[in-house]
Amino acid sequence: MPATNETGDDLTAADYYADSYGHHGIHEEMLKDEVRTRTYMNAILHNGHIFKDKIVLDVGCGTGILSLFASKAGAKHVYGIDMSAIADSAKQIVRDNGYSDRVTIIKGKVEEVELPEGGVDIIISEWMGYFLLYESMLDTVIYARDKWLKPGGLIFPDKCTLWAVAIEDAEYRHDKIDWWSNVYGFNMDCIGRTALSEPLVDVVDPNQVCSNKALIATFDIKKMKKEDAAFDSSFQIPILRKDFVHGLVVFFDVFFGDCHKSIGFSTSPKHKATHWKQTVLYLPDVLTVNPGDSIDCHMTCAPNDKNPRDLDIALQYALSNAEGQWKAEHHYKLR
Repeated sequence: MPATNETGDDLTAADYYADSYGHHGIHEEMLKDEVRTRTYMNAILHNGHIFKDKIVLDVGCGTGILSLFASKAGAKHVYGIDMSAIADSAKQIVRDNGYSDRVTIIKGKVEEVELPEGGVDIIISEWMGYFLLYESMLDTVIYARDKWLKPGGLIFPDKCTLWAVAIEDAEYRHDKIDWWSNVYGFNMDCIGRTALSEPLVDVVDPNQVCSNKALIATFDIKKMKKEDAAFDSSFQIPILRKDFVHGLVVFFDVFFGDCHKSIGFSTSPKHKATHWKQTVLYLPDVLTVNPGDSIDCHMTCAPNDKNPRDLDIALQYALSNAEGQWKAEHHYKLR
């Protein structure tokens, strides 16, 4: 029997998403991510001249922390919208901290609520997910931008870039993928193939990285359309040392370009870890690489047809050097 909500209707993927963000534990993890939270805090509080007397919208406000930052920075009024149960806690947090006259928390879907103002001057949102786009609220931010943001209005953050590097990771591949080829003398490689198609979200040791980074895609939140989140990109990964390549690591950078002084953060393995970690796509081949080699890559990414918050990723790669030739295509499901 399918799960239902309070009205007895079957739960959709969006309902499950909202329910998962209703528990305080996930918000604790995000708030304790100092790279994330302090960058937002500094981007807002260090730019009081931008926020002073402005109407601000916080999309997916969670506990209301960004709304409170914006109000503290001098905003005339802040509207925070969240469809999960955490909105009830956010309302109490606003009251407990004496901001009820300047911050209004609305429980509901951005696509269904109305704001009393004639528009907003600034949109703030922490919409990013694993692999930047997994379970992200980017489409909701774009909807809010088109519906409420005044001409010349600002978005915090306004730009994101998606990158890839190559890594050596024989240990994980052996323990989690290749292991299935001989399980007490039986071939269970069908499970290994499934494991290979499931990207790993984890913190990568920077010492495993054996390449420079390659740009996959750039997202301009002020200008892009919802459809632009599905990308098709060709790129080359330049190898730095002699090594084996077992997978590609994908990470993202975030920028607040409308600040007086540009500010941002990176989820790269070479920076302090965040709750987003990195996303590893293990390859069906083990590549032998040398300094000066380049892995030619082509990646497509699109929302899953049945659950648009999930991602379907396809990767083509090719390499030819003195050690051999490799060319393959593999499909991944980020669920």
